Amino acid sequence: MNAQPGSANVIEVEHVLGETRHPAFQLMLLVLCGLCLVIDGFDAQAMGYVAPSVIGEWHVSKVALGPVFSASLFGMLLGALGLSVLADRIGRRPVLIGATLFFALAMLATPLVTTIPALLTLRFITGLGLGCIMPNAMALVGEFSSTTHRVKRMMLVSCGFTLGAALGGFISAALIPSYGWRAVFWVGGTVPLLLAFAMLAKLPESLQFLVLKGRHERALRWLTRFDPSLPIGPNTRLVVREKAASGAPVAELFRAGRTPVTLILWAISFMNLIDLYFLSNWLPTVMHEAGYTPATAVIVGTVLQTGGVVGTLLLGWFIEHFGFVRVLFVCFVAATLTVGMIGMVAQALPWLLVVVFAGGFCVVGGQPAVNALAGHFYPTSLRSTGIGWSLGIGRIGSVIGPLVGGQLIALNWSNAALFHAAAVPVLCSALLVIALAGATRQRDNATAQAF
Repeated sequence: MNAQPGSANVIEVEHVLGETRHPAFQLMLLVLCGLCLVIDGFDAQAMGYVAPSVIGEWHVSKVALGPVFSASLFGMLLGALGLSVLADRIGRRPVLIGATLFFALAMLATPLVTTIPALLTLRFITGLGLGCIMPNAMALVGEFSSTTHRVKRMMLVSCGFTLGAALGGFISAALIPSYGWRAVFWVGGTVPLLLAFAMLAKLPESLQFLVLKGRHERALRWLTRFDPSLPIGPNTRLVVREKAASGAPVAELFRAGRTPVTLILWAISFMNLIDLYFLSNWLPTVMHEAGYTPATAVIVGTVLQTGGVVGTLLLGWFIEHFGFVRVLFVCFVAATLTVGMIGMVAQALPWLLVVVFAGGFCVVGGQPAVNALAGHFYPTSLRSTGIGWSLGIGRIGSVIGPLVGGQLIALNWSNAALFHAAAVPVLCSALLVIALAGATRQRDNATAQAF
């Protein structure tokens, strides 16, 4: 439904968002959602950074921590699948705030545990809250952006996850020697607790979502805050260009010709997240076993995430100019080469840092591009569900990656063989991008041009 030009009491939401310049509001939204993802990335990777210290203090084997890594990821999987659908029902704002409070309290409880089963349980509980942060933060930022800037802003805010993971390495390296590994979780719980209260005061709700759900009074209040100069009165009516979805959100992912792209997005996310979480969780430990000090091993893991931050920022620019398919194909081919080389250069620290940075650029930086593709492809009524289920199905791979990696390490695979095996999933991702190009050609011209 579109507003007629010149109508005095009908306002089209997308037109206002596309034409109105309100940098203070946009900056506030980007900062809140970006900080949410920074903490998300920090907390999601925290276990990987403290693992060598936990192993040393508790006198447990490396293999014993494999289920702990996967418990958090399994929780994130369930959170992404369930709470992203909930957000398309009740809104992005309440889910984001509630999830942030939830995982903050779980992080604060983690330093109190003293056994592997208790640690495993708390990491699973924490993961439930973490899992829905990225889909909803990206969806909310995308829905306050014009079509022209949507991908760039979603990529920018998603960069917060990799930035948080990278900062987590530096912060952990500073905290652990002086205060022990528990300090990482104290910091990781206190900051999101404060952030949740800031979001409660300032975080807006998606205008398109509110209009599609018939919550016009709330939409008018948020629109007034977005642009106080709008001529809003008692008879003002808001409209959006989309129609409300009538079916179950997950089922809608397979309607209107969306099935092939939905399945390919899930498969790409699955393959890439196998590698991303294997590298994020095991790289510091493997490098420590290769002879590096715990601090140096943590820095190697941090370089992976730093490469991801740089990759996210640059890939967003490349996507704007060359499209998703071309950029993702080149990215995953490069990931195949660089990940496969990590074990071969493990004893030469300068080359190791270069290769790990490049691997992070492609693997860690490539995942936000896949998430942004999902956010760009699905309409408002399905955006949180679409991103969430792409991530959720992908996180099956994130659960498998650390478990398989732990088993291969237990079998005493060499570093070279270990990382050659790790290159296979991202090679599959590159091949799946070719299939994605074919699937998009089967869509109508308007959808195909978006890619």
